[in-house]
Amino acid sequence: MAHILIMPRQGNTVESCIIVDWKVKEGDPVSADTTVCEVETDKAAFDVPAGADGSVLKILHAAGDDVPVLEAIAVIGQAGEDWAAALGKAGPGGAASVPPADTAPVQASRAAETVPAAVKAAPPGTAAGEGHASPRARNLAAKEGLPLAGLGGSGPGGRIIERDVAAALEQRPLLTAAAKAAGGAVPAAGSGLGGRVTLSDLAAGTFPAAADAGEGAIADTPIKGIRKLIADRMYQSLAESAQFTLNGSASAVRMQELRSRMKASGEDLGLAKITVNDLILFAVSRLLPLFPFMNAHKTGDILRTFERVHLGVAVDTPKGLMVPVIRNANLLPLRQISSEAKRLAAACQGGGVKPDELSGSTFTVTNLGSLGVTSFTPVINIPEVAILGVCGIELKPVEARDDACGVRFEPHIGFSLTINHQVVDGAPAARFLKALGEAVANIDLWLSRG
Repeated sequence: MAHILIMPRQGNTVESCIIVDWKVKEGDPVSADTTVCEVETDKAAFDVPAGADGSVLKILHAAGDDVPVLEAIAVIGQAGEDWAAALGKAGPGGAASVPPADTAPVQASRAAETVPAAVKAAPPGTAAGEGHASPRARNLAAKEGLPLAGLGGSGPGGRIIERDVAAALEQRPLLTAAAKAAGGAVPAAGSGLGGRVTLSDLAAGTFPAAADAGEGAIADTPIKGIRKLIADRMYQSLAESAQFTLNGSASAVRMQELRSRMKASGEDLGLAKITVNDLILFAVSRLLPLFPFMNAHKTGDILRTFERVHLGVAVDTPKGLMVPVIRNANLLPLRQISSEAKRLAAACQGGGVKPDELSGSTFTVTNLGSLGVTSFTPVINIPEVAILGVCGIELKPVEARDDACGVRFEPHIGFSLTINHQVVDGAPAARFLKALGEAVANIDLWLSRG
């Protein structure tokens, strides 16, 4: 019996993966451990094995497609076997699959919907429209003001499914909210900001001409792959939470002195490679248990707080932003926090990070200080309720501590704390930020506590 290869689930929070490249073509012989394609999420890239011996009977998605997890991507079987029949007969537990057995019913139902329109054409006399569209497709079309009439479907029997609507939206220019609500025929370009189609464009019945060629070169770069997934996640974060940012700073005198002593301590103590960021991670890991409402997730109407601190650390990579997790950071000594942060960053930048290392954080730290940033608004890594941005170190005037009059200048490190104001109020967040500043200013004392 043919083996239906599905898009594996890469971590609990991953909903879809993008096929980067197919390593095989239809008709190629494969073994169970042959890599057939490379896929990537908004976090990392992975190889997908065939999962069975045989030949590649059918490839169901092209390179570049964003495919939901547990959806069929290829069929492996014996040469001459009817791959379409294998998909049509797939039932709960009826096809060998990559995920655990409890996902088989979901796999089978999704596999049946992935047969392209060219294979499962609509029955004669069946018109595509709202009655022949999935609920998710109708909801998306209604939200974006897209008529379903005349839209082709790639679902079973030519049914319009969500990805068909999404594909049509990609080909349509942006619309203002009023134009979406009005609906109707849409021009190739509009007169609004960024070429958006406005209500007046629809009412006029005439559409503006393309931009004059004398305005200079214009480059359109599709937002796709991991960049699109990151963009969607950032938008989701802002759309689903009430984000509010507080800014503060702390004296960096003792931290810089301590860092200099550690750097000169030699290799025997294992402290020479500890960075300012490592010291900040240590301070955060020790402070969060004292402010449990900051070490939490908001899921629907539930606020879940955590005893342990699983610290997310934002890492800049060639593929985009990744957030690996230092597990149980509040129980680790400074040297282990430092080594784990470096190991995870190297794995992200080298493409070897594991899916489990990219999920489960309870609080995130992102550092732009090395780039000279003195204040910014970090975006919360939902479902977390807060994220700390670490800024650069700069001199600030402070009142002289001795009897001398006047001020003196001391190095201060800046912090930008973004909270979800739905569950965290400004005053408690400000107290956390103040406590963090005091901990950093006295980092040597906090290290003595362990």
